Amino acid sequence: MIEPTFLTDYPLSMSPLAKTKPGEERVVERFQAFVAGELEIANAYTELNNPVEQRQRFIDQLKDRPAEGEERWTIDEDFLFALEHGMPPTGGLGIGIDRLVMLLTNQASIREVILFPQLKEKG
Repeated sequence: MIEPTFLTDYPLSMSPLAKTKPGEERVVERFQAFVAGELEIANAYTELNNPVEQRQRFIDQLKDRPAEGEERWTIDEDFLFALEHGMPPTGGLGIGIDRLVMLLTNQASIREVILFPQLKEKG
C-alpha cells in the first residue's frame, strides 16, 4: 500500500463485536485507515447490539480457542446484560494520535513521539 488506503469489509471472525454487513453473513461493517505504506491511523466499526447474536459469537470464540497454552477467556456477562437492556445502535472510531504525530513529524519509530520519555530507549 503506497497511497492512503481504507481496508473495508472484514471477515466476521476478525471482528466479533462488529455488526454484520447487510446481505453478507460472513462480513462485518468495519474499516481501517492506513497511510505511508503500513501505518495504521484509524480503526472503526459499527457495534453489534443484538444480545443473542453477540452471545453466540462469544460461545463460538470459546469453541475455537485451544484448551491450553493461551490466557483463559470467558464470556463478558456484564456486556451481554447491557445489550439485553437496550443498548442503542453505536459505532466506534479509534484514531491513533501517536501514529498521526509520527506521520506529521516524519518519525519512523513511535518511541520518538510518545509522551513518557522514560519509556524511550536510552541513546
